[in-house]
Amino acid sequence: MVPVFFGVVVLFTAAFSFLNGFRDVSTAVALSVRTRALTPSIAVLLAAFFNLIGGLLSATLAVSVANSWVTLPDGINGLSIVISGLASAFAWGVLTWWLGIPSSSTHALVGGLAGAGLASVVVGGNTVGGVDQSLLFQVVLPLAISPLIAFVGAYLSVVPIAWATRFAQPSIINRRFRRAQSVAAGAVAFGHGLQDGQRVSAVLLLAMISAGIYDGGIPLWVILLTAVTITAGTLFGGWRISHTLGHKLTRIDPLRGFVAQTLGAVVLFIGAIGLHWPVSTTHSVTAAVLGAGETQRFASTNRRLVLQILGYWLLTPVVTAALAFVIELAMSPLGK
Repeated sequence: MVPVFFGVVVLFTAAFSFLNGFRDVSTAVALSVRTRALTPSIAVLLAAFFNLIGGLLSATLAVSVANSWVTLPDGINGLSIVISGLASAFAWGVLTWWLGIPSSSTHALVGGLAGAGLASVVVGGNTVGGVDQSLLFQVVLPLAISPLIAFVGAYLSVVPIAWATRFAQPSIINRRFRRAQSVAAGAVAFGHGLQDGQRVSAVLLLAMISAGIYDGGIPLWVILLTAVTITAGTLFGGWRISHTLGHKLTRIDPLRGFVAQTLGAVVLFIGAIGLHWPVSTTHSVTAAVLGAGETQRFASTNRRLVLQILGYWLLTPVVTAALAFVIELAMSPLGK
């Protein structure tokens, strides 16, 4: 049964990775499309290309992520926990996409693994090791710190940039910052591939360890599966979240769009390369958009929508943990 369960893990991981690219393409290109810096088709192709590059390069970080993430039980028990966590995160991702709410795939996955691990203990199985550390360093701290840095950084950056360009014609300012936005959109897409790609690969590595087929390093098929599925999802592009970020959240212009995308990309790069922290692309860019938008008059920001998004962010690990708990309980007889 172990090979069968491992095959199901691979299928669910591919689906989760596809959905990740499908949802998060909006985060990378929403502002560029909103300000007409890029057409939707060009924006998606640009995001897909840089997501692919980021996904391929993320393999160099996946092994360290897997080693510092969680420890799964061996055999079917560990594989069923991964399946339950992935299924829960996938279901929540589809729901939030349908509602047009930007939410974190990473937080959904960590919450799902925690809930599935708890269910495993309830039915007499083994627990998931390191969940407390994972919840602290991959849910609580990133949730609190990375959006705060992105928000404050974007807010503080808009004022000096606007002051430096105060004597230029608005048409010239918009034209220049639209060009800069094209570069910033590629940077966000690259950061997304780098951040989320390493976690998709890490899930597969953890599953290989549980199945007893991991012999060190990272196989080529894992690298290709991760990069290709994220890129494929990006090419299909789910625009519901793009509408939320670009049109409903706050008023945005090319200058503020460039600042928000740049700050979002910087936070992603620092998290992936500097701190080896899993940082949510969605949280970082959304917070940066709000920070840039807050330099305008009060009515420019949809406060009610902001509170709704924050509520979903807090609910994400809770709901996915509960759903994965139920799924793991339902799957437990298969492992006996």
